[in-house]
Amino acid sequence: MEQPDAASELPAQPATFAGLTSAQVEASRAKHGRNELPSTSSRSLWAILRTHVFTLFNGIVVASFALLAVLGRWQDAVFGFSAIANSIIGIWQEFSAKRQLDNLRVLNAPHARAVRDGEPTDLMREDLVVDDLIVVRAGDQVPADGTVMTSAGLQLDESLLTGEEDAVDKRPGDEVLSGAIVVAGSGTVRVTRVGAHSFAAKLTTEAKRFSLVNSEIRAGINRVLRLVAILLLPVLLISINGQVQAFGGWQQAFASGAWRDAAVGAVAAAIAMVPLGLLLMTSVAFAAGALKLGSRKVLVQELHAVEGLARVDVLCFDKTGTLTEGGVAFDAAHPAPDARPGWQHALATMAADEGANDSARCLETEFTADLALPTVAEVPFTSQRKWSAISLGDDRAAGTWILGAPDIVLRLEHDAALLAQVTELSEQGQRVLALCFSAAALDEAEVEAQHLRDDRVGIAIIALRERVRADAADTVRYFTDEGVSLRVISGDDPRTVTAVARGVGLIGEHETGVDARTLPDDQEQLGELMETHRVFGRVTPTQKRQMVHALQARGRVVAMTGDGVNDVLALKDADLGIAMGHGSGASRAVSRMTLLDNQFQAMPSIVLEGRQAIANIERLAKLYLSKTSWAVLIALIFGLLAWPYPFEPRQMALLDGISIGWPAFVLALLPNSRRYVSGFFRRALQFAVPSGIVITLSLIATHLLLQRFPQSLEQQQTASALVLAVTSLWVLGLVCRPFRPLLAAVLLGSITVLILCLFVPLTVWFFGFAWPDAPALIGIAIITVLGCVALEIHGQLRLRSEARELA
Repeated sequence: MEQPDAASELPAQPATFAGLTSAQVEASRAKHGRNELPSTSSRSLWAILRTHVFTLFNGIVVASFALLAVLGRWQDAVFGFSAIANSIIGIWQEFSAKRQLDNLRVLNAPHARAVRDGEPTDLMREDLVVDDLIVVRAGDQVPADGTVMTSAGLQLDESLLTGEEDAVDKRPGDEVLSGAIVVAGSGTVRVTRVGAHSFAAKLTTEAKRFSLVNSEIRAGINRVLRLVAILLLPVLLISINGQVQAFGGWQQAFASGAWRDAAVGAVAAAIAMVPLGLLLMTSVAFAAGALKLGSRKVLVQELHAVEGLARVDVLCFDKTGTLTEGGVAFDAAHPAPDARPGWQHALATMAADEGANDSARCLETEFTADLALPTVAEVPFTSQRKWSAISLGDDRAAGTWILGAPDIVLRLEHDAALLAQVTELSEQGQRVLALCFSAAALDEAEVEAQHLRDDRVGIAIIALRERVRADAADTVRYFTDEGVSLRVISGDDPRTVTAVARGVGLIGEHETGVDARTLPDDQEQLGELMETHRVFGRVTPTQKRQMVHALQARGRVVAMTGDGVNDVLALKDADLGIAMGHGSGASRAVSRMTLLDNQFQAMPSIVLEGRQAIANIERLAKLYLSKTSWAVLIALIFGLLAWPYPFEPRQMALLDGISIGWPAFVLALLPNSRRYVSGFFRRALQFAVPSGIVITLSLIATHLLLQRFPQSLEQQQTASALVLAVTSLWVLGLVCRPFRPLLAAVLLGSITVLILCLFVPLTVWFFGFAWPDAPALIGIAIITVLGCVALEIHGQLRLRSEARELA
């Protein structure tokens, strides 16, 4: 989102330093409104319920469940629990995402100080109006967009908004944006935009836009469901008519009461077509991955995000918090050839000072406290001056020592050699301080005036480096080996970012970073540049988002890590947004995952969990889609030919349970580190559709056989159930290969359950089994063997083809 153009929106009548009068406040409020921020997300609870409860499939399931209840066939209605579980899981996921978005806050300042009628007045943030004159001090968050009117060393931390780590000096006439933090000084600001027109509000509104993570698995399942939805009604009508005709026609069926059996057969046909279990087991697989990641301090805010990083081929991240720990460390001191003795004591004294900033304090690792000397006079460091000074009385380092930014404290006419060295070190990405010396001690007037001595001479250059995480190089190497392309996108100086990236092995010795101020606006050109370069500095929040879009336009799957408000829109639009636990609430709210302990080294674990989920769900999809394939074909063929549906719904529930249901729980949770290769849905269909055709042909052959050897309806259904059970278990065996002990135990357990259900009197009664006569059994055995041989040939061909594709 682009920042608003302040100049085009300034009110025509400027505020006075006396602030607004009560009448002017009312007039401004009537014209521009109050400083109220948006409070709701785009996804209501009713919309979530409607999406997951009032669906075509739930309608079919509820109608079928109600019909069976009316007919008194409660044993056949067990399928309803899967639909209920699917709805509950879906509602819970989306409601969790909605709650995160509703809690999103860019602007957290509840109060403001405004000048009204010439007097300072404490107000609620919402009561501010355009043209109000507000007073800001150190520690405040700017409550509305405005223009600086007066500044007394006013300095803002805009890192959450812009990505720049360094505080920014603000002078009269400069624009300030709501959400920035005052870190030093004070000032007055005239409000130019309030409420929905302010920067914070626009950012909040766009960040609260509801969206689900991009998921290949969800997209594939939805394609199946859409296809089934298209086929369901016509197939159901054909099946109902076929079942009624099989029982003597509509008049005969209603006269004899046979319509009840016809209705049960039609329900069985409809329910078999819907892969309800696939939706449930997908959620189970992702939930298991989310629980494992939780034990590694990774919070998964949307279950499908577990899949995301396994599919990602470009990972974008900031330098700070991922490659580096934040802050700086001492690297080296480069004294001038004629450096005056005692400079080590001066640096040790500055490092040991209680008021030392981070840059000075990091020197104590090299210049230890035992070298420190008593201080005679001191000018403390401020970010406005960018230097500090001390006077020492000890003969070892007597005089005044000045430490600060080289461009401030060094003088070209005296320190040309040191300035050249500063340029060289800066080009290498190091942060540089300069130490100068003056022979005379500071007097009280100089301390009071904070005067920089004119007789100073450069003594040494101090090079600092960022603290690189110990695990950064290993993490970079892991992603590189796994084919994930990395991009460092930072608001810092590109030279500094390049040095860190080179230090962890991300780029070579001669590769350099890109200054984002030179990036093209054209998306295609930007995409080409993103493909050829890996390090970018001085990147604005708008450019981060454009970079994500440019990579996505080139077919890349992009993950983005971030921790600030400046990262919110890029995190939102990336295929997978990952927030740091120490980051802003806004960045955590829009992200799909949060690294709670801020450890970038957790990323490989996320990859492995994602790979396990995708690989296991691909196995599950083969099982469930094989069933959907033969269910559609059987419903069509048996309906068109007016043959009785070959199973009872309760028998279908049993066969589902032993060949798909409980094995699916094991398959969903198996360790699996197979590298991700796109095409999950295509591979599943290439396995499932031919398998479904083989099973359909086996069931048709069984029906034709039973016409030659007439059997009762119960015997016919048992014969078909036997053929379906064995061929479905063979499909399960193909999916379980290569066999492991646990998978072999699953297959043997399914076979054992089937045998028990066929011989235990209670289960024989419950499922309505009746053994066919011997001649029919022999024919059924032959049909089953031929079906299994065909399935084996198909399975071997697919396994070899997939092995070549996944290699």
